[in-house]
Amino acid sequence: MATGKGRARLVRVLGSAASIRTVLEGLLIQEGELRGFEPYDTGYALDDHAGRVDLRNELSFTIDPETAKDFDDALTVTEDRAFVHIADVSWFVPAGSPLDRGAQDRAFSVYVPGLVSPMLPPELSEELCSLRPNTDRLCLTVEVPLDDGLPAGEPRFYRSVIRSRERLTYSRAQAILQGAEQAEQDLTDALRRAERLATMLRDRRFARGALRIESGEVTFAFDGEGGVERAWREAEPHAHMLVEELMILANELVAGLLAGRRREALYRVHELPDPQSVQLMLARLDDLGVPTPPVPERLAPSDAAAIAGAASEAVTAYVRTSGRGRDAFPPLVLQALKQARYDPRNLGHMGLASSAYCHFTSPIRRYPDLVVHRALLRELGVSDEPLPEDLPEVAEHASVRERHASQLEYRADEICLAWLLEKRLFELGWGATFGGEITGAIPSGIFVRFDDVFEGYVPARRLPGDYFELNELATALVGRRGGRTYRLGDPIEVRVQDVRRSEGKVELAFADPNQ
Repeated sequence: MATGKGRARLVRVLGSAASIRTVLEGLLIQEGELRGFEPYDTGYALDDHAGRVDLRNELSFTIDPETAKDFDDALTVTEDRAFVHIADVSWFVPAGSPLDRGAQDRAFSVYVPGLVSPMLPPELSEELCSLRPNTDRLCLTVEVPLDDGLPAGEPRFYRSVIRSRERLTYSRAQAILQGAEQAEQDLTDALRRAERLATMLRDRRFARGALRIESGEVTFAFDGEGGVERAWREAEPHAHMLVEELMILANELVAGLLAGRRREALYRVHELPDPQSVQLMLARLDDLGVPTPPVPERLAPSDAAAIAGAASEAVTAYVRTSGRGRDAFPPLVLQALKQARYDPRNLGHMGLASSAYCHFTSPIRRYPDLVVHRALLRELGVSDEPLPEDLPEVAEHASVRERHASQLEYRADEICLAWLLEKRLFELGWGATFGGEITGAIPSGIFVRFDDVFEGYVPARRLPGDYFELNELATALVGRRGGRTYRLGDPIEVRVQDVRRSEGKVELAFADPNQ
């Protein structure tokens, strides 16, 4: 619906408002996503392999979620080499072209359950750039020599052509690694080599002080009739770790080359935290009974970073052993840190304990990766395509767009959960009670994660028997007269008071109104 001069006009019919897909599509359109694409060339020279290293005879494979349609990255792991192949999107999207300017403006693909608003047209994102199996595809490859299974020697960077043999899902890759599913021996061997390498890389990363924050993502299944069938918290698959560590390695190597030569690009930076924020985080954890690392009398930013890393380890260990605060305590560490962002300067990445880091491995769905590809190709002398002249503005715009996409994806999850909760309540009855955990406190009430996946809010006016105030550290609401406390990480029984599914908002009350 569009309006103008006091009159409304119908622009587009999306479908039934009783369908969750229609609602999510409407959300994307309302937020300026799902717009048309700029004109682009369709006469791509896919068979032009001049200057490319031919790796089509190497065993390459992709590992992605079950529902993925765009495959940015593929892996090859031999006895003495690891290859990370990334879709050569810059070959298809010339710098400064209308499509490039549009991709710069969109900056990211936005993913909501069951839908995507892509940064690039589906003909590119899901077809020509996507590293589909048994099809020649153009890539940028990072080749890493290995010695005793670990990176050793100078990496190589070059344009390549590959032919992926397998499109693996996380679950299938994991099943092969666990011996629950048979695969061709050379593929199984390659997966096991990749697993050993990734495990060593992860151990090395944590040993140097990288943050360890564990949080499962909520995944949805739909009933095919316009509703949400179920939702569950999915822990990180082991096979995801395998891919993630090799992508981090490639990102670090590319950033190290560019930063070492003092080249501008779009680096992924995560600056050192403010000492005061880390001290507040430690005070809050201590107030909640979580063991914290010792703190020097004078806390420099570098000390604060090391202590934040140690605190993330302590919180992870405490949550595992105590069973308390799985949802409430890890965010306290993240809240003490600065947000990761993009910058033309290499400022390091505190969260990964990396001296140089960039995003290079997802150019289909992140514009900063495409800029990094062009910077690398310029440095290799195989392309003279320019970088944006206003790199600081591009970095800031990408950072803002990333936060917008993240907030939009979170809102979509909230709406899906509200739809599912309403369905559950019709089945169980509105008097049903749920076990939960207090995850947040503000002066007007507390937030609760309940029944593992749902989130809701208990207004302070519904807290029985007293007038409650937020304590100084914002870790609890405390009764003014009786001193009763509702603290982060505490278990709680709740019932649903109201569901506003179009907004994804849930209001809760205590399971026992006389409590």
